[in-house]
Amino acid sequence: MADSPRFVEDYLLSLLARASHAASAQFHARLKARGVAVPVWRVVATLHGSAGGETVGALAAACLMQQPTMTKLLDRMEEDGLVRRHREGRQTRIRLTQAGAALADALVAEARAHEAGLLARHAEAAPALKALLRALVPPAD
Repeated sequence: MADSPRFVEDYLLSLLARASHAASAQFHARLKARGVAVPVWRVVATLHGSAGGETVGALAAACLMQQPTMTKLLDRMEEDGLVRRHREGRQTRIRLTQAGAALADALVAEARAHEAGLLARHAEAAPALKALLRALVPPAD
């Protein structure tokens, strides 16, 4: 590929984006079939296992959204009974409700199965690939 006339065919950022899109497409179709929007999935997945909840800013960063967009999404998710806001001093923390936790449990199980299928095709490279990707992601604040 290095001799390709097209820059994007060997450009790391393009490869990462295209690989993410291809790897996510099938799982996103499953979410759509269940009536779950991708941003809702990202929120419940981020909150899954987070006993103390997360701040709106931390959720926005983890879910790759602007904070105002996250706030509007959380408003809808709260109306749907999936999350609850808890005021703790000057911070508001977001936690899953029982219904949100049940949805997260089901979706995380599906996501793990989807991931296992993807990684099984490249089992020898999977640990190194995950380590490299973690190294490219800056630590959360």
